[in-house]
Amino acid sequence: MVFNKKISNIYAITPDTSLDPTLIKRVIIEHRISILQYRHKINDDNIKLKEAYALRLLCLEHNTLFIINDGINLAEKIRANGVHLGKDDGSIQQARQQLGDAAIIGMSCYDDVDLALQAQNQGANYVAFGALFNSNTKPSAPHCPLSLITKAKQILRIPIVGIGGIDFHNQQQAFDAGCDAVAMINTLFEKNH
Repeated sequence: MVFNKKISNIYAITPDTSLDPTLIKRVIIEHRISILQYRHKINDDNIKLKEAYALRLLCLEHNTLFIINDGINLAEKIRANGVHLGKDDGSIQQARQQLGDAAIIGMSCYDDVDLALQAQNQGANYVAFGALFNSNTKPSAPHCPLSLITKAKQILRIPIVGIGGIDFHNQQQAFDAGCDAVAMINTLFEKNH
């Protein structure tokens, strides 16, 4: 699958705040982001649609894959490249049926290799493990030791994304453990960046 090459290096996730397209564009260019996930936990579908559409255009312009967090319907509506699912966000089968064979479907597997194997068998294109380090975004997220990434890498055939407290100082540890990509939010998008 051609997408696997794109699931590498830094996997950017938008901050859970109103959209700053200028900042996001700068980050995409500066860090050569090949995959961007839109994650905004608000209940206003009109805002989400508008923001997601703007990001989709930005990603097209910069040859960046565009993934929607949790929103299969939104991903379908704006023709995103795919969707990222948590354990309560709908099934891989449902996402595949709605978005088609070409869609990228990622799954959060926290610190559970069995869940990752199950996701792979159900057709996920990548899995995410974390939190690898202490995370300000999700301080109560379960900790996933780097040794579990190494173990998962030996078993899985699909790319592994590490998430949780990853920054430019510790990202190499995640890559060395076996991550194909590392997800970053705060490090990339804090205003003082």
